[in-house]
Amino acid sequence: MASPQRTTARRAEISGAGFAGLTAATALARRGWTVRVHEKAAELREQGAGIVLFHNSIKVLRSIGAYDDVLADSMTPPYYETRLHGASVSHEDFGGLPWRTMTRPHLHRCLLAAARRAGVEIRTGSEVVAADPEGAVTLASGETLRADLVVGADGVRSAVRDSIGFEQERSRSRDGIIRFLVPRRRAELGPGEWDNVIDFWNLEPRYLRVLYVPCNDRELYIALGAPRADEQGSRTPIDLDLWTSAFPELTPVLEAAAVAEDPRYYGYQTTVLRSWTRGRVALVGDAAHAMCPALAQGAGTAMANAYTLADAATRAEPGAVPDALPEWERLERPITDRCQHRSAEYAATRRMSEGNQFDAVNLETAVYDPTDPHRHAAGRS
Repeated sequence: MASPQRTTARRAEISGAGFAGLTAATALARRGWTVRVHEKAAELREQGAGIVLFHNSIKVLRSIGAYDDVLADSMTPPYYETRLHGASVSHEDFGGLPWRTMTRPHLHRCLLAAARRAGVEIRTGSEVVAADPEGAVTLASGETLRADLVVGADGVRSAVRDSIGFEQERSRSRDGIIRFLVPRRRAELGPGEWDNVIDFWNLEPRYLRVLYVPCNDRELYIALGAPRADEQGSRTPIDLDLWTSAFPELTPVLEAAAVAEDPRYYGYQTTVLRSWTRGRVALVGDAAHAMCPALAQGAGTAMANAYTLADAATRAEPGAVPDALPEWERLERPITDRCQHRSAEYAATRRMSEGNQFDAVNLETAVYDPTDPHRHAAGRS
C-alpha cells in the first residue's frame, strides 16, 4: 500500500547524516516532505568498517530506492559460522532469510545517493546544538529553523536528545571491539570456507574474539574483541603477537590490521530512554536505543524505526504530528526494546560463542518487515 501524499509539503529538519538520518530523510522526501539534513562534519562519510544487514533493513532499502546500489558491491555469505577454540560448532544460514554483508562506507554512499535522488537537502558543517519540542532546531551558528517534524539521528551523544532532557539510563559492557577494513587475502589464508562470516572465540585462557565478515570480493571487515580491562587486548595499534598467537589461521589479515591507520577501541554501550518522542521531536538510532552489537541489529533497528517514523508522520494530519509520534513509538518500540535487552544479555554472557544462537527469538527483529502496512494487525486484534 502506498503511503499518502500531501499536496502541501511539510518540513522536516534532521540532525545527523548517518544510516538512520538518511533513511528517515529519504522516506519523508519520497512522501512529499521538504527535508533538510544537518551534518556537523565538514564532509559526508561513514566512520567504521563493515556491517551485516538482514531482512528488516533490506526491505527498507528496497522501499527507499537504495537496494540495487547496495546489491552491486555486497554479498550474501553461505553461512554464519561459529568457531570456539579453533573448532567449528555451528553453521547457520538463517533458514533462507535474506541478509547481506557490505562495508559501512558503501552502505552510506548508497543511502546518500538515494536521499539526493529524493530531493533531500544536505548541509555539511551544520551542527544542531539544541532542539525544541515545539518544532525547531538551533544551529551552532545561532540560526533557528522551524519544522513540522524534528528528527534526532545524531548518535549516542545526541545534542537533540540532551538539549531537551530526555530521561535515559546508560550502561557499559565489560567488552568492546577494534574494527578494521582490510584486504581479503584469500590466497594467503589458504584452503577454507573464507566466504563465510566466521565468529572466532577463545574463552580460555583469556577472552579474545575475532569476527570475520567478507564484504565483497575485495574487502574484509574484522572486529577484534577484548575486555575493557585487558590492556594488551584492547591496545591500539594492535599487539600483533598476541592476536596471531590466539588466531594463527588469521595471520595474513591480522598483519593488515596491525598497520591500519587510526585504529580505535570501542566499548559496548546500551542506552535506554524513557521516551523516544517529545512534541514534534522524535529520536532514532543510537540517539534513542544504542545497543551492543551481539545480534547485529543496531543499524537494522535504526533504519526500520526511521522508515516507520516517516510513514507515521506522513499519515498524521498536519497539526497532529505531536499526537502521532507517541503512537508510532508505542507500536514500534517493543520489538526494539526486546532486541536491545537480548543484545546486552548476550554481550554480558558471551553466549554467542556456543553457536546456533540465531533462533526464532533472536531473529525476531531481523525478520520484521517495517514496510508491511499490516504488520501490527495481530497486535491490534
